[in-house]
Amino acid sequence: MPYFVQQLINGVTLGSIYGLIAIGYTMVYGIIGMINFAHGDIFMIGAFIALITFLLLGLGDITWLPLALILVLLASMTLTSVYGWTVERLAYRPLRGSFRLAPLISAIGMSIFLQNYVQTFQSARVRPLQPVIQGGITLIESETFTVNLSYLQIMIVVVTIVLMGTFTLLISRTALGRAQRACEQDRTMAELLGINVDRTISLTFVSGAALASVAGIMFVLYYGVIDFYIGFLAGIKAFTAAVLGGIGSLPGAMLGGLLIGLIETFWSAYFTIEYKDVAAFTILVLVLIFRPNGLLGRPEIEKV
Repeated sequence: MPYFVQQLINGVTLGSIYGLIAIGYTMVYGIIGMINFAHGDIFMIGAFIALITFLLLGLGDITWLPLALILVLLASMTLTSVYGWTVERLAYRPLRGSFRLAPLISAIGMSIFLQNYVQTFQSARVRPLQPVIQGGITLIESETFTVNLSYLQIMIVVVTIVLMGTFTLLISRTALGRAQRACEQDRTMAELLGINVDRTISLTFVSGAALASVAGIMFVLYYGVIDFYIGFLAGIKAFTAAVLGGIGSLPGAMLGGLLIGLIETFWSAYFTIEYKDVAAFTILVLVLIFRPNGLLGRPEIEKV
């Protein structure tokens, strides 16, 4: 039982990271109906910006660690948002009126470009970061196994819950959220009603990139090592989480992220770790067979 509890904690922590990345996918799809396959690489860039900022600030004195974390968060979110806006401006906006595969191909090209761009400037070597947030709470202590909940895991889950609540309120209660929902239903009618569709879509990409940067910070703090290729793997799994939960649904994206994280963690703990990705994608296939719209997704209504 203690071993199970420890894996549950680890799975929820990993799933929280996947869920934050998945929200970016589902927000973009909900408005323009396209998958931003460069989103995973935006997450990777956010992780590198966080790592570089940590190294520039130095972390020898723990007394000003909260201030350092705030500065890293602001720097990563700001710069990563610029990358998100650039992806929308270069890869999506010029092709918005083209056939549906054109923006998809453009996004894949942007993903490859961002990977090689980071590899060129940061090299292909793994970049380490010393532990920043240490310590934790012992939940269960037995003769065979001890269950620990680290302060970093608590921070990751709390930040995820706060951001999920904030973005839910943003979508449901603010003018930007109303504009996003209007663009989701009918972009042409939204534009006729005076909504700036271009600005709304750009802000959606910026918001998704900001969330991805927070996930990048959590990733580099939690694992302590990153490279230029983490965006591809995390992006594919976050996209899987978005589809599993119901693409276009914010709660579905978070639920899918938690499920993917739990499946990976428990499979690695009790079975062969090499097949953890196979297990996650198998669950995805089964869900799509019996619930094609995902767990919390809504059937798409075709306008005629």
